[in-house]
Amino acid sequence: MHRTLRPFELFETERVDEAIELLSSYGRKARVLAGGLDLISKMRRWQINPEALVSIHKIRELEYIKNNGDEGIGLGALATLRSIELSPIIQNSYGLLYEAIHQIASVQVKTMGTAVGNLCVATPASDIAPPLMVLGAKLKIRGPGEEKSILLDQFYQGVDQTTLKPDEIVTEICIPGVAPGSGGAFLKLSHTAACIAKVNVAVMVTVVDGICQNARIALGSVAPTVIRAREAEEILKGGVVDIETVGSAAKAAAGESTPISDLRSSAEYREEMVEVLVRRGIEKALERSKAK
Repeated sequence: MHRTLRPFELFETERVDEAIELLSSYGRKARVLAGGLDLISKMRRWQINPEALVSIHKIRELEYIKNNGDEGIGLGALATLRSIELSPIIQNSYGLLYEAIHQIASVQVKTMGTAVGNLCVATPASDIAPPLMVLGAKLKIRGPGEEKSILLDQFYQGVDQTTLKPDEIVTEICIPGVAPGSGGAFLKLSHTAACIAKVNVAVMVTVVDGICQNARIALGSVAPTVIRAREAEEILKGGVVDIETVGSAAKAAAGESTPISDLRSSAEYREEMVEVLVRRGIEKALERSKAK
């Protein structure tokens, strides 16, 4: 049973600078409202009780999916998961991200939810953080009088915790171009298609002349944040990737995970499934790299 929302101020702005000024004046007592899926749910459960919501819905400059030339693509803070899923740019050049979003069962969630909002929630079970992490995504962040960029894998500090300050807004996700010879895969294990992932895995490999030049592996739902399996990545880099190498990398990734037991799964099962999904993900990514 949902409780009545506590009273709060609602501000609608058409400029990023104005939104930042409002956030600065309220500090930690304000929250940014975009899709609002997680925010409103937590407010209804009284998990958070902000004094003010700063809606950015009318800041049209943040609603885009654009080609940034040699720098790749940019996803504005108001780009919804559904618009990203349906974008020809994403489908043709960033199939790994499309694959992850396409596996989110609810069209309603994808239509309301934004990619930036999903990342800022900082849930370890995010379905889009792992693929964006292995794609090398950066976040553009605006605060009072400054703009900065940070790699996504440096953004998270814990469950529901990021490096974002109370008076800062993530304005864009920047995704670099995919290198020739690259292949990616996203795998998700959940009770039903509509459920939160018990484990999810994203893999990206770049193979040139039979040698693995680069590898990135990201794991979700098996640590306090989405994490990179860096030991597993190093096992793959610099040589021919054979069955034995794949198995060693998958086992290393499982060892890098720190899962917990909860209502959705046990820690032991999650760790076992990390090894299984990483192995399958590497195999699929390698196969796709050959088709590039």
